[in-house]
Amino acid sequence: MTPDGFRFEEIDVTRPHPARIYDYLLGGKDNYEVDRVAGEQLVAAAPEARIGLRANRAFLQRAVRHVVGAGVRQLLDIGTGLPTSPNVHETAHETAPDTRVVYVDNDPIVRAHADALLSGSGSTSIVLADVRDVQTILDHPDVRRVLDFDEPVAVFLVAVLHFLTDADEPGRVVATLRDAFPSGSYLVLSHATGDFADRTDAQAVYRKATAGLNLRPYAEIEPFFDGFDLAEPGLVQVPFWRPDTPPPARYGEIGIYAGVGRKP
Repeated sequence: MTPDGFRFEEIDVTRPHPARIYDYLLGGKDNYEVDRVAGEQLVAAAPEARIGLRANRAFLQRAVRHVVGAGVRQLLDIGTGLPTSPNVHETAHETAPDTRVVYVDNDPIVRAHADALLSGSGSTSIVLADVRDVQTILDHPDVRRVLDFDEPVAVFLVAVLHFLTDADEPGRVVATLRDAFPSGSYLVLSHATGDFADRTDAQAVYRKATAGLNLRPYAEIEPFFDGFDLAEPGLVQVPFWRPDTPPPARYGEIGIYAGVGRKP
């Protein structure tokens, strides 16, 4: 049984889950055969997918170092996925051991695995919740216990909003998070796009999963940063957001935009 009372036998392992597909393509072991099959189908449909997801993970780590380097000591990582190391709190604590981190995901398996890795110091927590119900996240007692809403918070929505349909109102989700936190807070976001290649076949893989893939163009992703000042170099393909290594092969086909914004 997970810490939130879910029986493992009640967890749906008959359909692939995006977090577990992601884990598989990153080389993790916290996935099922159905996730591995979907991962291989995704790579067949979009050969650069594995490279793109690894580039997205590298962006996450650079962005953590950026916001912590800017003085933020509170991180809210929504849609965290399985805790592949180095994860957010490990990366943050390399620079600032006093950084407080809350992870949020809607997969009970993520909740169970992440909870096992936390230090128990009270500075890091994992919450089982869905980004669509953003107010429940903000009101959750574990979120309120770890984070002080009167101080800046860096909100991470890395590779999560593309699992929301337009009917889920992703813009409302981001605006609610923006308005909940004070000046000096940050938004760290990455989002899949079809701007660089036709990804109809990749979307078909996710239609069989627990969440569909909703690709959006640049013009629909940039407005998520309304009310934030975008840090240089702006909203760009993930390998080009402040890279610390040469871009990977096939980087021109990587269909993920990324950016970091600061609330003035």
